[in-house]
Amino acid sequence: MTRTHIGKRTLQEVRDHYRHYLFEEYLPFWSRHGVDHQRGGFFCTLDHDGTRLDDDKFMWYQGRGLWVYSYLARHFDDGDALKIAARTAQFLLAHGRDAEGWWAGSLGPEGQITVPASKRGYESLFVAEGLQAYAAASGDQEAFALARETLLKVVALYRDPQRPVDESYIPRCYPGMRVLGGNMVLLLTLTQMLEQRPGDAELAALANEMVQGITVRFWNQQYQLTNEALDGNLNRPDDDNEDFCYLGHGIETLWMTMAEALRRKDRALFDLCAARFRRHVEVAWDDVYGGLFRSLRVKTNYFELDKVLWLQEEGLLGCLLLMEHTGDEWAWQWFARIFEWIEAKCALKPHGHLLYQVAGDRQMTFEPHTTRKENYHHPRCVMRCLQGLERMIARGGAVSGVWG
Repeated sequence: MTRTHIGKRTLQEVRDHYRHYLFEEYLPFWSRHGVDHQRGGFFCTLDHDGTRLDDDKFMWYQGRGLWVYSYLARHFDDGDALKIAARTAQFLLAHGRDAEGWWAGSLGPEGQITVPASKRGYESLFVAEGLQAYAAASGDQEAFALARETLLKVVALYRDPQRPVDESYIPRCYPGMRVLGGNMVLLLTLTQMLEQRPGDAELAALANEMVQGITVRFWNQQYQLTNEALDGNLNRPDDDNEDFCYLGHGIETLWMTMAEALRRKDRALFDLCAARFRRHVEVAWDDVYGGLFRSLRVKTNYFELDKVLWLQEEGLLGCLLLMEHTGDEWAWQWFARIFEWIEAKCALKPHGHLLYQVAGDRQMTFEPHTTRKENYHHPRCVMRCLQGLERMIARGGAVSGVWG
């Protein structure tokens, strides 16, 4: 079966929307306001009009930005992207690590460490993802080796039963706790690294471990949803975390596991995660105001109903995988539903600004000012949707045939 429309829009119209937005609006905005062209790195504390609120270079955003511009350089051949990525990589290599090799929490504009490394591990994971993407775009094998070294340090950190855990969104934190978000970012980075080095047995074994954790240990059979937090042995705790389902991470993690299944050509894993992805999207949809909400406590019937752009876009990416590789009718309908909600509720053009609002209340009420612009989930969604739509259009709307 071939498809020509997503809802009321043709595939070409949605593709053209993303292409125009990426190259005519998003990237020029960041080049003017968020990229440090002189020293390298990114300023993300920006208001809607691009006004910079401070010069902080939070490490999450540096690693994420390095990934975005490396991906852009590799897949879209944008002339300036590789220069921006290279300058950022050089800046991080010169200033980003402490004496023990951990990536700092934040840097000043010139590279001075202003916030030390934390035990959360995410600073290092996002830099690792950025460095491996930079290696793929530039051929810099030292960058790949450092990405690999960094990832393995985080794996060891997460296995430490005494690791202090401080995750404000989780009901209860305690030493050694394992969170779905850790498995998620590890698997995302491992999939990309194994695409470059498929014969790396140690990385392949870690990917298997992450998939096992996601599909078995973090999966709550009773609720048919993922739990966010387990104890240090990956067992479900008998405490306030037992019924806590962070739907945002569940949706995000499951499309990433589908991507790993595609890399492996593992249809059974793909279908398992596809069914669970559908379940999470349907549970997370707000039937009153639309959009996907972030989390719930099952037994206490407590819901966090505020809306964030990144979660809507993770929903789009999972639907896109199903649309392209299975032709799933459900996915076509839900991509259209989520896409139209984003355009109606998050686009800032009706308010006189470029880009999109990244967070809001349950109705995503317009906020005239903000303190952050998104330099990762948002452009990742735009680029991956653009690529997927291009492939589908080239096939005349037919399914990819990856499964034979």
